[in-house]
Amino acid sequence: MNAIWQRTIMILLLTTVASLARAGEDPVYTGLLSNTGAGGFDVVGYFEQGQALKGSADFQSEYQGAQWRFASADHQARFEANPERYAPAYGGYCAWAVSQGYLAKGDPQHWSIVDGRLYLNYNQDIQDRWLADTTGFIRQANAHWPQVLE
Repeated sequence: MNAIWQRTIMILLLTTVASLARAGEDPVYTGLLSNTGAGGFDVVGYFEQGQALKGSADFQSEYQGAQWRFASADHQARFEANPERYAPAYGGYCAWAVSQGYLAKGDPQHWSIVDGRLYLNYNQDIQDRWLADTTGFIRQANAHWPQVLE
């Protein structure tokens, strides 16, 4: 490859990386190779059954640029009627991490509902920290959200 082509490719790569860096993070955590919110778990199930239910590709809805999966058509309809009620706070990023001013993945197996809002945490250790002072951490996270996406 000659020097002109190498330089052109390098400029294209740098331009792409720079534009991605400026774009910030997506408002919903979906993982690197997915576009599914809450790891494909049924967010309505946390409220209606009090448990993490795996969603199905047969029952999907789009919200905030992500695909959300549900265990039933009824749960899908409930979500579509009021997605703000069911979607996890902070786009499904780890609520404790947001309270600390950074982003980390939220794990749908580590969750809590506080004052009618679903919160996901990174793992069990982080969830234990979160549960020690949810009110304080929610206040801190609200102060960082959504600027932490930038």
